[in-house]
This record gives sequence, C-alpha cells and structure tokens, in this order.
Amino acid sequence: MLSVALFGAFSLATTLVWSFESLLVARLLTGLGLGAAMPNLIALCSEAASPAQRSTAVGAMYCGMPFGAALAAAIGIVSPGDEGWRHIFYVGGFGPLLMVPLLALWLSESAQFVAAKSQLVKGTVATPGFVEALCSNGRTRTTLALWISYLGTLIVLYFLMNWLPSMVLSNGLTRTQAGVAMMMFNIGGGIGAVGIANVMDRFSRRLTVVGMYVGIAAALAGLASAGGSVSMAWGAFFCGLFLVGGQSVLYALAGQAYPTEVRGTGVGAAVAIGRLGSILGPLVAGQLFALGQSASMLVAASIPLIVVAAVAALAVVGSFTPPLVSRAAVPGGRGT
Repeated sequence: MLSVALFGAFSLATTLVWSFESLLVARLLTGLGLGAAMPNLIALCSEAASPAQRSTAVGAMYCGMPFGAALAAAIGIVSPGDEGWRHIFYVGGFGPLLMVPLLALWLSESAQFVAAKSQLVKGTVATPGFVEALCSNGRTRTTLALWISYLGTLIVLYFLMNWLPSMVLSNGLTRTQAGVAMMMFNIGGGIGAVGIANVMDRFSRRLTVVGMYVGIAAALAGLASAGGSVSMAWGAFFCGLFLVGGQSVLYALAGQAYPTEVRGTGVGAAVAIGRLGSILGPLVAGQLFALGQSASMLVAASIPLIVVAAVAALAVVGSFTPPLVSRAAVPGGRGT
C-alpha cells in the first residue's frame, strides 16, 4: 500500500516540475514506488492462486501494466500540444491513490506468508539472508538463469517501449500514427500477458517458453521490415503480444521458483536485474540512433539477445518442477 501511494503521489508531482533536476527526482521516486510494488504483487498473486493457476493469476495481475500504458497512449493521442503530457500523469497519479483505500479493504495478507512468519517468530526456522535466499538449496543456477532471461528480454522490451514512437516517425508517419502504434503495442501486451500465462498453466511450460521466444523473434523481424502505418501498427501489436506476454511468464516463473519465506526477495532481485535492462536498452539504442543507425537495424540486431534470454528461461523451467495438481482432487474440481 505504501508503494502504491508513493508512485501515485510522485506521478502527480511530475506535473509540477520546474526544472530538469526536479523532473529527475520526481521520476526517481515514482520508480522507487513502482519497483517496490511489483515484486510484492507477484508474490501475493503466486501465493493466493492455486498451483494449477499461478501463471494465469500473475499474468492477469501484470496485464494491468500494458493496458494502463495503452490508456496513456490514448490520452496522448487526444491531448495534443506541449502541455498535453501532464494529463497522463494526472491519471497515473490519482488512479493509484484511489486504489489505496480499496487495497486496505480487500487485499488480504498471504496465508502462506503468515504461516512462514510464525515459524520465524517461534524460532523453528532461521531468517534467511539475502545471499542465502537467492543461492541456498541449489537455487544459484535458477537465480542466475532468471537474471539473464530478465535482462535480455527487458533490454528489448524497453528499447521498443521508449523508441517505438521515434521509429514510426522516422518512417515518415505522423505523431497520431505513432500514438496508435504505441497503443497497439500495449493492447497486444495486455492480451499476451493473460493469454501466454494461461497457456503455460494448461500445457507444457517448456513448449510455452520456446513458442513465446520464437514469437518474439518473428515479431521483431516483422517490425523491422514494416514501412506503412498499418504494418507498423500490427508489427507493434505482435511485439507487445509476445514481449510483454513473455515477461509476464518470466514473472510467474520467478514466483514459483522460490519458497514463500524468500519469494519476495527472489522476485525482487530478478526484477531489479531486469530494470538494468530497462535502462540499458533505451540508452544503447539512443546512442546508436545518434550515430546514424536505422531503427530497423536495431530491431533486427536485438534478436540474438532474445535467443540468449530464451536459453536462460529454458534453464529456469528445467531447474524446478512445480507441483502438479489434479482438479478432481478437490470438491468442485477447482484444484488446490
């Protein structure tokens, strides 16, 4: 709740900035709240859902992010002019602040966490340290593989999220068409976040990971070759579908790879490493654009990173076996 209040308050503060330095502070503190909220939300969703539906639950939670970004793109389209950007931050600020009392009323604490915490209080289980949480009980390989998969995927994801409008404009299209492409990217991301996670719950985790990364590579190749407004919009849609959907699967895998007492730490560390990718992707792309490299070349050049991330994600899938639950084992056939 504190994390949500923090990023809501400083999203509103962003509309009041008076200098470049004040903008940096406002965005830093907004990111602090967002970065704190996401790992805890993933852990809560993982522990609230049944084992047979955990990926879908995390995907359903995470789809709010791309759908919210699609709303932001729509606000940008209908708010032209130099002052229109503030409208996005009004919505992004008041929305979370209105959610805080609803979280207070209806967000339950994880029963698994309460049970684990009681064992810690009684002294039957020692409180794990940061390194122990990530590396004990054979989790070192899983942790490193998660970090590599997050880093590679988020470098490409945030490169597109930050530079897709500029790519559209560089092809001679308008600002409105750039906004539409961004909106399509995020709509595809929202659909992919739920859809691919649901597929992973129902079918093979390994095949789902292979399929989503093949989809990412194909979508990037399609976007690199797109030229017109329609092809750019659909290329953006499929990039969002597989990239954002793939990221929701990685969040679900992280939530299942760690036990309850260290789940927040494990997921938080993976998200933090992924955020390095969200910094590196736009930064490196911006430098290459400044050197005269084309957007299509950069999109195509990101495919090898996706291959590395895919190999790492497959290593995560192979490092643990989530419990298989029979839906018939519980009255009503809903699983446990």
